Amino acid sequence: MAQDMNPTACLLIIGNEVLSGRTRDANLQFLATRLGEIGIPLREARVIPDVPETIIGTVNECRAAFTHVFTTGGIGPTHDDITSECVARAFGVPWEVHEETRALMAADYARRDPPVEFNAARLRMATLPRGAVPIRCTETTAPGFSMGNVHVMAGVPRIMRSMFEALAPTLEGGRPILSRTVHAHQVYEGQIAEGLSAIQAAHPALDLGSYPYYRGTGGGVALVAKGTDAAAVEAAAAACFALLARFGEAQQGEPSADQVST
Repeated sequence: MAQDMNPTACLLIIGNEVLSGRTRDANLQFLATRLGEIGIPLREARVIPDVPETIIGTVNECRAAFTHVFTTGGIGPTHDDITSECVARAFGVPWEVHEETRALMAADYARRDPPVEFNAARLRMATLPRGAVPIRCTETTAPGFSMGNVHVMAGVPRIMRSMFEALAPTLEGGRPILSRTVHAHQVYEGQIAEGLSAIQAAHPALDLGSYPYYRGTGGGVALVAKGTDAAAVEAAAAACFALLARFGEAQQGEPSADQVST
């Protein structure tokens, strides 16, 4: 897909538990979809371990290469929650208690019934890189934060989503990424590959994808056109529909659930 003037994003999924298979990441699809809606296409995603040198090096590499870097995971109270400290090291600033956040969290824990101890482990969640801007959300008083173009969020999906929605209005996006899908059952990639290449060549600024699906009685293929130019997306989708119609019964939209097996 040809580069446009939209800002770009990279996602760093941080955590040994994801790499080990213990935890299934549930954040990538949400972030990719929401970022596309506000015109900040996600161009890369990486899963990295809880290793300080890896986190620091990856954050510094990616913040230089993308308009925005989003991280998920590693900002809780336990010993392996080291994302915040590593971001401080990446920016070369102290990692210190953020007094406003400390006060908010202390008050939150004190008013619970029964009250919750605001201990040293929980204080870690109020410790941020100097100069960070907290990301406050409705799910918790323990914040994420933005440091330059790096946006650090929780790994727990409901909290991450709340943090992102709080952050989203502050992000300067570009033109929304538009998407159109067509599909046909019992039409296969080998039949349409040459024609799809021709459509892509005619629309170099778009991203055209081919996605096979399967069910008990056979398979099919879905073609997706994505881009920021509505007229171009519609034209490419129409060309894809016509291509599929040469080989089978083309239909608009995604294949239905009974057509797709997991």
